[in-house]
Amino acid sequence: MPAAELVDGDAGVVRAVGWVLREYVVVGTLAQAEAVVAEHPELVAVTADGDVLGTHIAHGGSAGAPSLLEVQAAVDEADAELTRLDAECAELGAAQAAAQDRRSATAALVEELAGRRRAGEQARAQVAQQLGRLAGQAKGAAGEAERSAAAAARAQDALDQARLEVEECAERLAIAEEAPVDEEPDTSARDRLAADGANARQTEMEARLQLRTHEERVKGLAGRADSLDRAARAEREARTRAERRRQRLRHEAEVGRAVADGARQLLAHLEVSIVRADLERNLAEQAKGLRERELADARARGRDLKGELDKLTDSVHRGEVLGAEKRMRIEQVESRALEEFGVEAAGLVAEYGPDQPVPPSPPAEGEELPEDPEHPRNRPGPFDRVRQEKRLKAAERAYQQLGKVNPLALEEFAALEERHKFLSEQLEDLRKTRADLLQVVKEVDKRVEQVFTEAYQDTAREFEGVFARLFPGGEGRLVLTDPDDMLSTGVDVEARPPGKKVKRLSLLSGGERSLTAVALLVSIFKARPSPFYVMDEVEAALDDTNLQRLIRIMAELQESSQLIVITHQKRTMEIADALYGVSMQGDGVSKVISQRLR
Repeated sequence: MPAAELVDGDAGVVRAVGWVLREYVVVGTLAQAEAVVAEHPELVAVTADGDVLGTHIAHGGSAGAPSLLEVQAAVDEADAELTRLDAECAELGAAQAAAQDRRSATAALVEELAGRRRAGEQARAQVAQQLGRLAGQAKGAAGEAERSAAAAARAQDALDQARLEVEECAERLAIAEEAPVDEEPDTSARDRLAADGANARQTEMEARLQLRTHEERVKGLAGRADSLDRAARAEREARTRAERRRQRLRHEAEVGRAVADGARQLLAHLEVSIVRADLERNLAEQAKGLRERELADARARGRDLKGELDKLTDSVHRGEVLGAEKRMRIEQVESRALEEFGVEAAGLVAEYGPDQPVPPSPPAEGEELPEDPEHPRNRPGPFDRVRQEKRLKAAERAYQQLGKVNPLALEEFAALEERHKFLSEQLEDLRKTRADLLQVVKEVDKRVEQVFTEAYQDTAREFEGVFARLFPGGEGRLVLTDPDDMLSTGVDVEARPPGKKVKRLSLLSGGERSLTAVALLVSIFKARPSPFYVMDEVEAALDDTNLQRLIRIMAELQESSQLIVITHQKRTMEIADALYGVSMQGDGVSKVISQRLR
């Protein structure tokens, strides 16, 4: 029997429980459960005793108390089921949220369709009103066209009549002209005929004008009728489209209502599922709490038993370790006594055992023993462990104070003595070397001082001449900051251009400072000539007059040395032997251009 048929109650709850128990059937015995599961593997059979049997699960009834493993298994199963139910609740919540969103979207769609339907009805009413208005205009235009056609017909008849009269008059005029003239015709008849002809022509002219006017009016009314007809056709098509759109909106509204009904049904199912899931989750949480408490109790008992077992194990282990250490120490003492003293353990016990008297202790440093040999301090005494341990510690301290005996002390002393002798010789060599180096430094300083003094004197002499050439009427010189110490002295430049009293470079103009620096540079070149010189735009800040003076000095230097000058001045380029320029092409690649002038 399906398990869901055994449940009675509210229809929604019965439906939810039926969905939960859809795979469960109730049988009488365990054999029947095995037969049902073998025949239908997808079902789970439950007996009256509470046994549950399925393809992948098997639970016994409640006859006996569960073991710790069964409780742990039940707890794990409850955790898994709770996890599954939580996931299912999350999925149902997400489905509910999605259904709510769909419901909101459907409601919005229904509202939109209703608005579109109302807009369609309004548009339909406007189109019907416009069709009525256009029909009236078309009827008026048709009447006007009929009246215009009648007037045009009357004008055509009048034109035809006028044409007949004109033709009759023309025939009569022709007959009159062909008839022989016997006598002078009557002027009154001629005038009457001329007037009749003029009247006929005037009548024809008016008829033609009226006919042309009616034709134009007929054309205008025909065009207006055509435009009204096209407008009427357009309105009828718009009305047809509006009707189709209204039908489509009506269909969409019906679809929206159906979707809303489905959404409400789905929401009702989801609410039932959520209620059922909450019920199952509460039951699972209760079962989980019960299993967790049982598991906590079992784990507490297990921890207590394990703690007692660990204590007993540690106690036994410590006893075994202490026994092994004692045995090892006894064996070490026996082997040491045998190796160092050649005495076996039995002999040691016989001679130095606890039953033997202990000889007196030697006197401490500064202590005097009594002279009486029978004094207790000079006689052996019985073995006392505490006292003998104190004596042992005192002896170990004294032994440690003595330190270890170094059997290689003589060899180390000889090596250190030889090392000392070698280092003494090296120190003496270093002292001699230091004296020689100081002498060399003194000679180098003397030579540097001599070279610097000569270079300074030559440069100062050349600077005065070059400055006088670059600044005619001016005065310039080089001054030492510390003439007594030529090795650390500095050099100051004093420059007084013509017409000025200042000597500091900071008070000169930019061109004057630049020209003063060039004068110092040229002075160094002349004092200590070089095969070639490189100058980078040294005349950029000079005017034409000072530039001409500098060019003359460059020409003098050019006679004995090679000058490489970077410049933008054309006058400087004029005295060059060769020019080299760098230009950039359109592709961004630099190109060197050279021109030899001499």
